Amino acid sequence: MITEKDEELLAILRCNARASVSDIARATGVSRTAIQNRLTKLENSGVIKAYSIVLGSEYSNQLISANVSLKVNPNLRRNICIALRKIHNISHIYSISGQYDLLATIQAQTLKKLNEILNIVCSLEGVERTNSSIILDTVFEK
Repeated sequence: MITEKDEELLAILRCNARASVSDIARATGVSRTAIQNRLTKLENSGVIKAYSIVLGSEYSNQLISANVSLKVNPNLRRNICIALRKIHNISHIYSISGQYDLLATIQAQTLKKLNEILNIVCSLEGVERTNSSIILDTVFEK
């Protein structure tokens, strides 16, 4: 069970995943040792899976993003997912229902780079068909 102090600690980390244990201890009024123990408990229980960064809008607004739907051979689906995960420009891979089997989100700095990545995706053994949609604007995001 997560305590109120754990929720407070998580809120601090959501704002700044690089916050030091000392800074979190000061902000929550809890000892450094207690914070370290809480972090370890939250990590071991799977509440905290990883620490990450959020890209600044000045950089991320310059990226070209595309959603790519993939129709894949069911026998090669696992291999395709493994290959897709190795492409560092792919930020998300979803299993979806409907006409296509997978949905991948790609981010690149140029249209040329996006095209290169799409060519790599399309050439993977077992990818039968793709449908790409470049994201023009973010209307709403939480």
